Amino acid sequence: MARRPWTHLLSSFAVLGILLAGSRVRGRDTEKQLEERIRTEHNPVKKAKDEIKLADLKLADAVGAYNSGDIQLGAKLVETFVEQMRSAWKTLQESGRKASKEPAGFKELDISLREDLRSLDDLGHKVSYFDRDPLLKAAQETDRLRSEVLQELFPANKPPTKKPSAAPQ
Repeated sequence: MARRPWTHLLSSFAVLGILLAGSRVRGRDTEKQLEERIRTEHNPVKKAKDEIKLADLKLADAVGAYNSGDIQLGAKLVETFVEQMRSAWKTLQESGRKASKEPAGFKELDISLREDLRSLDDLGHKVSYFDRDPLLKAAQETDRLRSEVLQELFPANKPPTKKPSAAPQ
């Protein structure tokens, strides 16, 4: 009888673990799900976040293609990744929000761009010199986009304009 509660507890943990693992797999969005949400989403921040997820998915597919030796597919997917990141940036720009006051979406884009730059750099070290050109162009464009996002998040402080002081009498 003393073993029965422990057996029940262990089996409960096993079932809970299986359910949690299954929910994690279901939590990952597919390309079609993301494209559908992007098409129908009206909130620019949510739309941009989905565009970022789709871009990251494309970059992961590109890394897989390069690793399997399919250079042409990898280059095409890298190009699609860059287009998706541009689209996310454009969505945020057109939202009318000030990134310095309402950073939601802008921060996620910055973080993703930074991570993606590292991924592109790592991939560039694995790929033949002759096949790196699409990766270098994508890294340059990703860096340019990130610079623009950072500029919006942290605008340069303009010095206050001085009012002409009255001349002493």
